[in-house]
Amino acid sequence: MRILMIGAEGPPLQRTGALIDVMDALPSALRARGHEVSVALPYYREIRENRAFKEKGTGVTVDVQVGDKTYVAKYLEGRSASGVQLFLVRCDEFFDRPGIYGERGRAYEDNAARFIFFCKAALELARRLTPPLQILHVHDWAAALVPVFVRAHNLPFKTVLTIHHVAEQGSFWGLDFNLTNLPTRFFTLHGVEFFGRLNFLKGGILYADKITTVSEHYRRELQTPSGGCGLDVVLRENAHRLTAILHGADYTRWNPASDRLLPAHYDARRLRGKETCREALLKQLKLASAPRGPVFGMVTRVVEEKGFEILMPLLDRLLSDDVRLIILGEGDPTYETALAIAARKFPGKFVYRKDYDEKLAHLIEAGMDISLIPSRFEPAGLSAMYNLKYGALPVARATGGIQEIIEDYDPTVDRGYGFLCYEYSSESFWDAIKREREIYRDRTTWAKLMKRAMSRNFSWGASAQRYEDLYKGLAGAADQVAA
Repeated sequence: MRILMIGAEGPPLQRTGALIDVMDALPSALRARGHEVSVALPYYREIRENRAFKEKGTGVTVDVQVGDKTYVAKYLEGRSASGVQLFLVRCDEFFDRPGIYGERGRAYEDNAARFIFFCKAALELARRLTPPLQILHVHDWAAALVPVFVRAHNLPFKTVLTIHHVAEQGSFWGLDFNLTNLPTRFFTLHGVEFFGRLNFLKGGILYADKITTVSEHYRRELQTPSGGCGLDVVLRENAHRLTAILHGADYTRWNPASDRLLPAHYDARRLRGKETCREALLKQLKLASAPRGPVFGMVTRVVEEKGFEILMPLLDRLLSDDVRLIILGEGDPTYETALAIAARKFPGKFVYRKDYDEKLAHLIEAGMDISLIPSRFEPAGLSAMYNLKYGALPVARATGGIQEIIEDYDPTVDRGYGFLCYEYSSESFWDAIKREREIYRDRTTWAKLMKRAMSRNFSWGASAQRYEDLYKGLAGAADQVAA
């Protein structure tokens, strides 16, 4: 089958994010199953300045109308590290900027125009590719208007929308609807209008042929008032088109047995290399070595939804003991500042690094003993999959995909390999940390849990098979209609 993935994030962007990982690993897994898969994303400044990435012009340019203005879309082509064909939509007026969605915690004021342009330009690309595409698979709000345009212009594509994060919906001032150039019938209760505003994600939910999300628990959460972020009614009304497919981990990149970015390799049978990685991590970050307690770590976006609201009040308590903590990630400037202050308060114990560094991210995974996942929302839980593979036992709040990935340790029946809390509060999360600390002192039990965690397999094979079945069902239905 011929499939085009469309999203605002993907390789070769160098930063933490589940969407980037998915846009790299899923196309690769589908290619391995014999499908022709390409990815379309904007040509950001970060990609242009990446000297390791090689792109070339296609010679194709298209005029794209956004409201009363016309912009030129230029298309470049390259390959991801895994060999997936990438199409990059260039319009420097929209994408030659330091950030993707904004800077210093503030969204760009013209994001509606930027991503309406991108959706239209991606569709113009899809119409020109040969042999003809069968499936357009769009990801999250920034690409969610693609199914709307497909329906409005009666284009011969089947569309799939994957919701990675429902809280980000692409909600804009109602007058921004004029930038879509769609007929006014689309700006209604049964279209892209939502409480008087233009809502990209609602449009995708209504007009995509199929909707998927990234775990069964998150599928259920999306249809509740507390988890649907206002779109729960819309999702319940369209539940017959909503499927959950648990995403996988890319073990070609994230595997301590073969990770090229580590100073030593290890697996569940040979754990000595993990101690080497732990020592290298502490040395590189100039943290006091050989603590009695564990090394905690997080590679994440520093935003409220990732649980910093309940984590920040615990830092003094946590760091008063002989432990080490490393956090890597950027996000909300308020939390970034608070973390930087805490790092100065606890020199030798806590390091916070804002700018993403792929090598450091891998070393943190390998060198930490315990990962912290206090998330308010964790749709897929890809980071937890990586943690388990690297033998970093997670302390996590049970939400979304976490509940399908981490089994809470129960010493009475000797089951599980993680430490879960079920209430979103600092005290509940601290209780889970205390449980973990007690088990950590028993090195024999801890080693057993590490091996149990590392034996879990969340490879993309099963997920890719389910997407393939979904695509085939849509393509088959299209063939029947054509006949």
